[in-house]
Amino acid sequence: MLGADEANLELLRRMPGHERQTFVPLLTDSEMQEGEVSIPDLLDRAVRELDGRAAPVDAVIGFWDFPISTLVPLLADRYGLHAAPLEAVVKCEHKYWSRLEQQQVTDAHPRFGLVDLDVPRLPDGMRYPVWLKPVKSYSSELAFHVEDDQGFDDAVAEIREGIGRLGRPFEQVLDRLDLPPGIAEVGGQACLVEEALSGARAATEGYVHDGEVVVYGVLDSITYPGRSSFLRHQYPSQLPDLVQKRLVEVSERVIGRVGLNWTTFSVEFFCDPDSGDVALLEINPRHSQSHAELFAAVDGIANHHAMVQLALGRAPDLPTGEGPYEIAAKWYHRRFEDGVLRRGPSPGEIERIEREIPGVRLTPVPREGQRLSELLGQDSYSFELTDVIVGARDEAELQAKYERAVGALTYEFD
Repeated sequence: MLGADEANLELLRRMPGHERQTFVPLLTDSEMQEGEVSIPDLLDRAVRELDGRAAPVDAVIGFWDFPISTLVPLLADRYGLHAAPLEAVVKCEHKYWSRLEQQQVTDAHPRFGLVDLDVPRLPDGMRYPVWLKPVKSYSSELAFHVEDDQGFDDAVAEIREGIGRLGRPFEQVLDRLDLPPGIAEVGGQACLVEEALSGARAATEGYVHDGEVVVYGVLDSITYPGRSSFLRHQYPSQLPDLVQKRLVEVSERVIGRVGLNWTTFSVEFFCDPDSGDVALLEINPRHSQSHAELFAAVDGIANHHAMVQLALGRAPDLPTGEGPYEIAAKWYHRRFEDGVLRRGPSPGEIERIEREIPGVRLTPVPREGQRLSELLGQDSYSFELTDVIVGARDEAELQAKYERAVGALTYEFD
């Protein structure tokens, strides 16, 4: 398991039916996320570690974004294991290439184009508001909502300064593929512009087993009022059945188009619950670890189960509705300005809150003494303080439990 963290390792180990499997951490998250990474160096280190093991390797897994998402198929190919084709993964992760693939099978996407960072201007025919983002980023890093020319210039300056951190190693992956001329010319350090979407946020999760695309869940993605930052992901979706059916149909079409196989996936959308219109935001060639405990709470097993089964060459057999709760959510308790954390909730405080509110699990994100702007994987507008998992009977109880839990937390900042 690439980039293993203790919480997800524990979740994997307690999945029903997986007791005989041994999950071995491979490379640390900090090795692969901090600073500018080198794909050849990471690959060499991983191969040395795997070759030095006495026991054989039966599967390679990982559910974090780049570079883990591309290291999994590279390692699986080396050892003859099941994984998605590298080209299909890159088609999803290269945001411009992904849009070109999507428009071959659906019109459910925003107008998009490229911005030359040396001679930046809004493409003809596009109107504000827009989103500017590198063709390769994650967790909304260097993604900016722009409403006018000044905002456009400011966003371009920040993207130009930071695009190489992921762009250069991403180009090391692109070099391993026989790229179409249009993508080879664009490379991995280009800037995408898209007209801003609006409406309710939603996501589908599914997998591809031996060429068959299966969507196993639809989730709601709810943002803070008036902001783009996520407040919570909740499962199952509360959207009308007609909208959910449309989300599933578009997901099946685009996943089939990009050629994913032997992998989980998630697709993010905007939608209009009244008209049924949907617009695709992005395709992820992996499921979301953020949703793992939600599926466990509602269906009885984490979505990690599908990832492991596929990596072992097996068809996932996913239960439905066998968990202890009717609905579950992962909430993101955030702060919207920088600061240094002087005091956070103690382990004893966390244990007390979890004991007093059944179905609640709390994970503080920053450590005491840490400046929030130094946290990894944050969006451009906020900082996570606490991840809050909640299981409940309905949406009203979900909200009440969250507010009670967050109200009991203590944070002090300079």
